[in-house]
Amino acid sequence: MSIITLTTDMGLRDHYVSSLKGAIYAQLEDATIVDISHEVSPFNISQAAYFLKNVIRDFPTGTIHVIGVDAEPNVNFSQPSESELPMIMKFKDQYFVGVNNGLFSLILENNKHQEIWELDDVLSQPELMNFPTKNILVPAACKLARGEDCKTFCSEASAIKRAIPLSPVLEGHTLKGSVTHIDHYGNIITNIDKEDFYRLGRNIPFIIYFRQKEYFIDKISIGYNDVPPGEKVAIFNDAGNLEIAINKGTPDNGGGASALFGLRLKDIIRIEFTPRGSRETLESLF
Repeated sequence: MSIITLTTDMGLRDHYVSSLKGAIYAQLEDATIVDISHEVSPFNISQAAYFLKNVIRDFPTGTIHVIGVDAEPNVNFSQPSESELPMIMKFKDQYFVGVNNGLFSLILENNKHQEIWELDDVLSQPELMNFPTKNILVPAACKLARGEDCKTFCSEASAIKRAIPLSPVLEGHTLKGSVTHIDHYGNIITNIDKEDFYRLGRNIPFIIYFRQKEYFIDKISIGYNDVPPGEKVAIFNDAGNLEIAINKGTPDNGGGASALFGLRLKDIIRIEFTPRGSRETLESLF
């Protein structure tokens, strides 16, 4: 029996997530359900893709990921090619069940999918639209879990809708990235990865700075405890993304990095590299 994961923007206050799980168990009594997150910001497919990209490598072959974020199909009868229909994508030998609204391209990034299929029978069942994650996506996931072939209940899809993610930009000796996620601890996760960071070469002095000039970091640490509690720290996290944190700081104790630095989603993070001879002093950066 395959694992079925759930990623939604439904929160946990209401009954919606329990309804999804009940619908799965009604079809698969021995199902294994894993919650990835139900706290995705409403309709934020970029955040949903971020969560999924960070866990794919941890799940076994055959895992089925149900993505209930912006999950209502958008049918364009005048231009059918512009419709956003439910889709199944096979990638890294796992299955992703969601809506073709740009989400899948964000999961893939520059990689290639193995297969894509459309759940186009929903066009004749508009009553399913009142809770599409439960009424459309979950039944498809359960069919996959039972070993049914996609071609028996789907049509082959021709293309995935592309969403353009924010990417780091290199301008001279300056690398500009942005905040893509702020986690439970108030840590700032950016879209700058190790490859971006070291594109200018290793062992080159640098300064990471934010909206307030008095805050900057000029060292990449191995872990949070490389600095004393309450001090700012920059690391490459488990996914390889540049993360800025306050050691032992959280929003609850007033020490989260996002609160201290006044940073929000999509805010710019600048890294200025100083190859030998290009700068003389730290003060010249400001």
